[in-house]
Amino acid sequence: MSSEPPSQSSSEIPADVPTVLVHDSRGRQLLCFLEQLIPLDGHDYVLLTPVDTPVCLFRLDGDEDPELIDTIDATEPILSVADVVLQEHDLTLVRSAVTLTVSGELDEPEPDELDDDEDADDDSETYELLVSFLVDDLEYGLYIPLDPFFVVARMNGDGALLVEGEEFERVQPRIEAELEEREGDD
Repeated sequence: MSSEPPSQSSSEIPADVPTVLVHDSRGRQLLCFLEQLIPLDGHDYVLLTPVDTPVCLFRLDGDEDPELIDTIDATEPILSVADVVLQEHDLTLVRSAVTLTVSGELDEPEPDELDDDEDADDDSETYELLVSFLVDDLEYGLYIPLDPFFVVARMNGDGALLVEGEEFERVQPRIEAELEEREGDD
């Protein structure tokens, strides 16, 4: 009998996939997989995907559509409650650059559960509920985006700086054009 360790968890990094540590303007970090390298204006820009699972926080209000909370302070009490709920599932909420992420072993959704449902609204097609919880009698949910979550950064030594604001507005269309041209060459 073999005494091999159990299979890798989703938070372990495969050895053959390059990773980059991204920093934002507030000093927060996010470890990402390197997807594409795009040279522009003498800088190396990179298209990245987070190693841990990105999540979005929504306020849930009965029959109303979930409301995305896109700016939240890292010390917000809502996130403390989310921490406790996630720990019950052996998951950890990480307050990283760009987005909140969850590290730990996540169950993969069943492919037949993701089939197009004509009655589903737009949010349910692009997000999957991970956990929901109550804070001060209000319901919140952490959702996993089903569409790929990309991060644009500029290489800086061994790491990268998140591309934000005016720089993002300037380079984003050029990066998209470069990626479309690369896809056309395949």
